[in-house]
Amino acid sequence: MWFKNLQLYRLPTDWAITADSLSAQLAQRPLATCGGLDAQTLGWAAPRDSGELVHAVNGQWLLALGVEQKLLPGSVVTQFAKDRAKEIAENEGRKVGRKEMRDLKERITEELLPRAFVRRRTTFGWIDPQHGWLVVDAASPAKAEEFLETLHKTLESLPAKPLHLARSPVAAMTGWVADNEAPAGFSLDQDLELRSPEKATVRYAKHSLDGDEIRAHIAAGKTVTRLGMTWNDRISFQFGESGAIKRVAFLDILKEENETDVSNEDERFDLDFTLMAGELAKLFADLIDAVGGEAEAG
Repeated sequence: MWFKNLQLYRLPTDWAITADSLSAQLAQRPLATCGGLDAQTLGWAAPRDSGELVHAVNGQWLLALGVEQKLLPGSVVTQFAKDRAKEIAENEGRKVGRKEMRDLKERITEELLPRAFVRRRTTFGWIDPQHGWLVVDAASPAKAEEFLETLHKTLESLPAKPLHLARSPVAAMTGWVADNEAPAGFSLDQDLELRSPEKATVRYAKHSLDGDEIRAHIAAGKTVTRLGMTWNDRISFQFGESGAIKRVAFLDILKEENETDVSNEDERFDLDFTLMAGELAKLFADLIDAVGGEAEAG
């Protein structure tokens, strides 16, 4: 269990909820199979087959939001509607108007939905009660908000808030690159994105950040909106302007430390999850400190 894209939310460390209570509340909104006329259903599923809705290991909790979607492209509906409109024109000698075409599309959607293929996807979330984190493994903010919104609707209360930093990641990253100096415990990698106030964007991939060219971009007013970094030679990632941490890679030196003989896949899963949670909690603390800490409440 290795997360790849991290959207971070803060939880109070004194949140009065247990894994059993959380699991019981999630059970009120389980993932249901898409019915005949359902375009999409979503609900909570067990992160491990035949397991609990909250997979708890060493005080860390793993959740899984399941989503089933009918695959019915709009282009298919449109083509069926055009064919139906053509038949009406030929049989009745009249042209189908806009309102009737909209009605045709609605009826055709209802006809085709029961026969559409169903795709299932899962978004994982990790809760660290000790350090006050809710982390959603999602590349896009929309997927993370979908997870968070469903959790809000499911729980009696969810005191999760976006992470607010005292200094903007853009200002911090621009300073690191301009000075060609990473904060303590980190190194700067070779992936970079710069953007001007006019939204002109320059991207570098596998490119040295030492050259004068990059500093000239910064002197001309561009700021760093995405930066590749490595933490303590253990985890590499890309830090973004919103504070999201993407393209997370747990390096070999870290995984080698976890090479313990296990008797089954469940034990391996739990070992990996425990290692991931422990290392990411340390990374978050160091990265937040490097940026300048969290903004004070209010």
